[in-house]
Amino acid sequence: MKRKVLSTLLAATMLTGLIAGCGNSSEPAASNSQPAATTPAADTTPAAPAETTPAETQAAVDTADEGKVLNIYCWNDEFYRRIRDHYPDYEVIDATHGTIGDVSVVWNITPNDDNAYQNNLDETLLKQADAAADDKIDLFLVEADYALKYVDTEYTMPVKDLGITDADLADQYQYTKDIVTDSNGVLKGVSWQGCPGVMFYSREVAKDVFGTDDPAEVQEYVKDWDTFNETAKALKEKGYFAASSANDTYRVYSNNVTSKWVEDGKINIDDNIMKWVEDSKVLVDAGEIGTHELWSDDWSQGFYPDGKVFAYFGPAWLVNFSMAADKEGSIGNLGGWAATEGPQGFFWGGTWICAATGTDNAGLVKDIMLQMTANEEIMKEIVVADDDFVNNKPAMNAMAEDTSYSSKILGGQNPLAMYCAGVEGLDLSNLSIYDQGCNEEFQNAMKNYFDGNTDLDGALDLFYKAVVEKYPELTY
Repeated sequence: MKRKVLSTLLAATMLTGLIAGCGNSSEPAASNSQPAATTPAADTTPAAPAETTPAETQAAVDTADEGKVLNIYCWNDEFYRRIRDHYPDYEVIDATHGTIGDVSVVWNITPNDDNAYQNNLDETLLKQADAAADDKIDLFLVEADYALKYVDTEYTMPVKDLGITDADLADQYQYTKDIVTDSNGVLKGVSWQGCPGVMFYSREVAKDVFGTDDPAEVQEYVKDWDTFNETAKALKEKGYFAASSANDTYRVYSNNVTSKWVEDGKINIDDNIMKWVEDSKVLVDAGEIGTHELWSDDWSQGFYPDGKVFAYFGPAWLVNFSMAADKEGSIGNLGGWAATEGPQGFFWGGTWICAATGTDNAGLVKDIMLQMTANEEIMKEIVVADDDFVNNKPAMNAMAEDTSYSSKILGGQNPLAMYCAGVEGLDLSNLSIYDQGCNEEFQNAMKNYFDGNTDLDGALDLFYKAVVEKYPELTY
C-alpha cells in the first residue's frame, strides 16, 4: 500500500471521532471501553513473588547501535507503570522520562478524551517518514476496538521483522494475537494482558435470594440467557436489579456473534445482537434492569449495598480497579463480590504494543515486547504486584492452582481458573474496523427504544443513519 493511500485511511479514520477506551477521562464514553487503570485496591491478597526476579536473570539489551531516543505513545500511565516496575534496567527520571542503557525514553501520554489520543497518534504517524530520527514514534499502544485501524496499514511493523518468532509467543492466548493480525494474516502487535470476562455478583444478594453464595451453585441460576432472565424475576421480587444496566450485558452478547458488523459493504446486525435487544427490552420494561450509561453515577450505585444490584459483567480489571474497591463501605472493599462464569464467555479491553514502521530502536522494541509479554517470570510478577490477568498460559495456569493466591475483593476466592477456562474459548474471527463505531451507535439508538422514546424500527433507523454518517462508504 502506498503512503498516500495509508495517509488517506488514517486521516479518514480520524474524522470518525470515535471515543477510545482505556482512557483517564473524567467522563468516559458510553461504549464499553475500558477506563484508565488505577492503583490496585489494598484488599487483594496476592501470592508471594518468586525469590529470583527477572531483573536478576536477564541480561541488559545492547543499545549501542540503537537510536538515542525511544518515543512511546499511549493514553494513560498503565504501560509506563508496567515498564517502570517490571522491565529490567529501566531507570526513572520523572513521570514522562526515563532511560534504558544509554537510550532516553520519552513517554508521550495523551488522554483519550474526545479521541485526543488517536488524533495525536494519527497526525504524528502521518509525519513519520519525514521526521528526524529522535522524533519518530518507536512504539505505540492500541486497543481491540480500533486495533485494525492501525494493524491494517504499513505504519505498524510485523513482529517477525523485529526478529520475534512464533515460538517466542507460543504461550500467549490465541485471541490476543488474532486482534492484532492484519488482513493478510501478519501479526503486528503483542499484549501482556488477557481480559476474559466473568459475571461478578453480590454475595449478600445471592444468599438472600438463592440461599447460597457458592459460585458453582450461583452459576446454575445464570448458566444461559434464558435462565438469567428467569432469575431476574426472582431478584426483582426481592427488591434487586439483575444488573445495573442493559449496557452491562451488551459486550457479552456482542462478543458471541457469528457474523461481522459489515458484510460486503452493507451494515449487518447479527442475530445475537438482536437477542440482546429482545432480552433487554423485556428486562427494562419489567424494571429488572436499568438503562444507565456505563461509568455514570447511576450505573455506579450498584458498587455499594444500597444500590441493590446483583451483578456486573467484566474482566479482572473491572472489579479490581473500576468498582470502588478502594472506597470504604463499597461491596468490593467489604470483600462482598464473587465471580462465576455467567451465561456466555467474553472479553473486554486489553492493551497491545505495536512497533512503528521507521523506528530506529528495533532491537530495544523487540526486547520490550519479549520481556513484557513473553517472559514467564515477569508475567507472574505482574499478576502478584498488579493483580492483572496476563497473556501467558503457563503463568496463569500455575497461579490458578496456587492456593496462596486469593482476592479479598472476591471474599477470598481465586478466580484465575475461571478466567483461564474462559479465555480459551474466545473467537475473534468476526472483528472488523467498524466495530467501535457500530457498537457505540447501536447502544445509543437502542437506549431510545428501551426508554420508550421510539419503537424498534425507529431505533434501527437512528442506528443506520448514524453509522452511514460516520462511515459514508457503507449502505444498509
